[in-house]
Amino acid sequence: MKVSSLVCCLFLASPPPVQQLHRRQAYLSSGGCLQNVLAQIENITAEVLPLNIVTDILAMAFNESEKISVSSSSSSSSSSSSSSSSASASPAQLASSGNRVLKTSEKLISTLVKRTETSATVSFTLAAVEGQVFMVGPQVTLDKIPQLTTTNSSVDIDLIGIAKNSNEKSAAVAFMSYTTMENLLKADFFNTTNDTIKTMMSTVISATLPKTSNTALTKAVNFTFRHIREFEPSGSLSCVYWNISEWIVDGCSVLNSNSSHTVCSCVHLSTFALIMQTSSSPPESSDLLDLLNLVCVIVGLVFFSLALLSFALCQWSPGVNNVARINICISLLSAHLLLLLTQQFLSLIRPQQVLCVVIAGLLHFLFLSAFVWMFIEAVLLFICVKNLSEISSRQREVLSSGFLCVIGYLVALVVVCVSIGLVPEGYGSEQCWIKYDKGFIWSFLGPVCVILALNLILFIRIVIILKSALTKLNAEVSQTKQTKVMVFKTLGQFVVLGCPWILGFFTNGNEMLEILFLILNSQQGTFIFLIYCVLNNEIRQQYWKCFTFLCSGRKQR
Repeated sequence: MKVSSLVCCLFLASPPPVQQLHRRQAYLSSGGCLQNVLAQIENITAEVLPLNIVTDILAMAFNESEKISVSSSSSSSSSSSSSSSSASASPAQLASSGNRVLKTSEKLISTLVKRTETSATVSFTLAAVEGQVFMVGPQVTLDKIPQLTTTNSSVDIDLIGIAKNSNEKSAAVAFMSYTTMENLLKADFFNTTNDTIKTMMSTVISATLPKTSNTALTKAVNFTFRHIREFEPSGSLSCVYWNISEWIVDGCSVLNSNSSHTVCSCVHLSTFALIMQTSSSPPESSDLLDLLNLVCVIVGLVFFSLALLSFALCQWSPGVNNVARINICISLLSAHLLLLLTQQFLSLIRPQQVLCVVIAGLLHFLFLSAFVWMFIEAVLLFICVKNLSEISSRQREVLSSGFLCVIGYLVALVVVCVSIGLVPEGYGSEQCWIKYDKGFIWSFLGPVCVILALNLILFIRIVIILKSALTKLNAEVSQTKQTKVMVFKTLGQFVVLGCPWILGFFTNGNEMLEILFLILNSQQGTFIFLIYCVLNNEIRQQYWKCFTFLCSGRKQR
């Protein structure tokens, strides 16, 4: 067997004259050259071929098959509509060519299988296809074969169990990953009842058991696909296999999936792929949701700024410690402002990967520091309730402002630094946020859950202490009123700072919950301003004095 016998149409690799364009398109689209090559491959009778011969023939076959899809797409844009439309390859021709390429490539790779007493492997990598062949014999010493891996996929198969059930006590598995096969076996060949857009999310792969007497599987085979296109969270993934003229799902299922990889389980061997279905029309409410997000975040930023100015400039009672509230506003104001700017200029920021990673890390730090300050505020409230008559002295003795600032920002900084050290590639998703794969999102969700749980425990403890204190208080109106106000603000503190984030855990693509989360989360500044500033009688009086002063100044002009 010589490779030179298969070069019948290599002249087609050179650019043709303009006057021969339509004739060449018709020949390529009809698959003439490809069919000639594949026919000669099917006539190969050799049981074993050298690796270099196999790779040369495969390269030639895939080079010719690629011209069919190229000519099909280029003919549609040709100026001569009548001749070009007739030259384009039909779906039936693409499927037929794909079937023959699969059949002949599987036959070629089977010629790499040779008898072995223990185990052996052969692998190759070409521009259009990667392949691995693993063989085991009667004297194999392995408990299980290693995972067969290509650039974009891998397979786990119980080849040892299959070999034990065969007469010769030997078996072989051939695994191939086709880079360009989706141009022939298109995602549109996946026929479904609903009207969706089909996208090929993986390379097409093929797994066979060549020269194995008993091909019955002892257990399901697992395939891991790396996504070759951006994953759409709202899309539906299907593990499919090729059945002559269409992709079907019989016998295959999705085991687990994340933003970058999907694991499929199949009870048979064939040619497989991963296809994602998405809605044929974008959600009508997406523009409205974006506008609502923009308006809500801007309103929240305004009230964060007003609350921050009130905490910093207004005269508060001596026993009031606003350090935690000021830093909560600073952290959340900075985080929401940075997030808003990132969303508005994402198309410019996303190509700058380093900038995107820096923004993700900074957002992680700012939101975490806000949660730490929320916890500190809860601790201060707990101290206030526990020591009703000595609030100011106890706070100054135990929790100084400098100590609070160190704790408030250092804890968040340590978490971010540890996260970077453990998973340096965890930042910089498509939205310039934390990536969801490898469980890295728990570097944010973990501390959040811990702080929310601690806040809940403190809240329950505060309620118990307040209930006990109310029974021991004298019937003085002022003291009773002060205690009730403290209960109200304590309750408001936990609702404002905790509930929106708890709700965020349960959205799961639910549009109504997403809108509710967006409103509550973006309006934390508004709630803080209302609870601690507008509902504070002393601060309201200072607002009124400032307002009357400004009005009198305008009248004098």
